[in-house]
Amino acid sequence: MEENKRITKDMTIEEAMNVSPMVAPLLMSTGMHCVTCFAAQGETIEEAAMVHGYDVDDILNILNENLDK
Repeated sequence: MEENKRITKDMTIEEAMNVSPMVAPLLMSTGMHCVTCFAAQGETIEEAAMVHGYDVDDILNILNENLDK
């Protein structure tokens, strides 16, 4: 992961995956299979969370906590 780089709710799925290769499997593990969807190029983390009925803060916590490991 780029030093001090955090996943934010306004990043697209694609931008977040460019931060770390861990983003895709972490999103998949939460049930957000957006990484295989064409919408990933333009859909933000926040939009994807809303579509799937998840709290964006919960998703961001999962992503950022695991990226720190």
